[in-house]
Amino acid sequence: MTMSEKIFRVFNVIFIMLISITMLYPYINQIAISLNDGMDTILGGITIFPRKFTWLNYTAIFAGDSVPRAFFLTAFITIAHMIISLIVTMAAAYAMSKNDLPFKNEITWFLIIPMYIAGGVIPTFILYRYLGFLNNVLVYIVPGMFSFYNMIIIRTFIKGLPESLEESAMLDGANEAVVLFRIVLPLSMPVIATVALWLMVGSWHSWMPTLYYVNEKSLFTLQYVVMQLIKQSDVLQKLAAETALTGGETTRAAQPTSESIKAAAIIFSTIPIVLTYPFLQKYFVKGVTIGAVKD
Repeated sequence: MTMSEKIFRVFNVIFIMLISITMLYPYINQIAISLNDGMDTILGGITIFPRKFTWLNYTAIFAGDSVPRAFFLTAFITIAHMIISLIVTMAAAYAMSKNDLPFKNEITWFLIIPMYIAGGVIPTFILYRYLGFLNNVLVYIVPGMFSFYNMIIIRTFIKGLPESLEESAMLDGANEAVVLFRIVLPLSMPVIATVALWLMVGSWHSWMPTLYYVNEKSLFTLQYVVMQLIKQSDVLQKLAAETALTGGETTRAAQPTSESIKAAAIIFSTIPIVLTYPFLQKYFVKGVTIGAVKD
């Protein structure tokens, strides 16, 4: 390498390291706060290590049964939504990849329009009420089981596969189902893993359907429960601050409701996705690149 190339490589490595630190620091900081004493956290100055280590913040969010119940419900919803959505989207993408599909352009335009023109919250609420989705776990799974964008990504990937593979299978007597499950599906694992990760992240972090369409506590998702915990923490922390300003005494019982409980709830709710991503990372880049570029 020339001297200019060596200098560029050094600055490139430094630049990437700075970006990595910028992205990792907030998460590590939240871990430190979640493991720090709540009353001590109010003083500030927590960086990447807890100043007064404690498990009380995590104990507080598990004090009732709402968080564990919401965790298992959200895990079930995420897995069910991912599997059903992948089946529907993969089938649609395979059909749309066929050039001889009848009314292909009309179907495409029919699916594009809802991407830009939404029905609105009130019509959607009325529709879900007539379908029986209110206070029903299906409201988390059925409405979002098809995504036109994900279908386009998978369809583009499938169209990039060699046509000779399908033609050879057809000559050997294979039908469309055999081609889909024996040839197309195994070769499409990179893009399927990519879409699966998108679906998992979107479903795991979703809380708006709970806010709009669910009022039974047994059907609250984890993110909605975390949002409630954060709001309660804000209220109680303000009360503790007002008590201190007026000369009152703050008790140690208020410490699990401080800023630390927010961090504990955030860390707990993001751990499954953080642990899942490394296993799909190698498919993620390849799936997005090939599925979005080839046509």
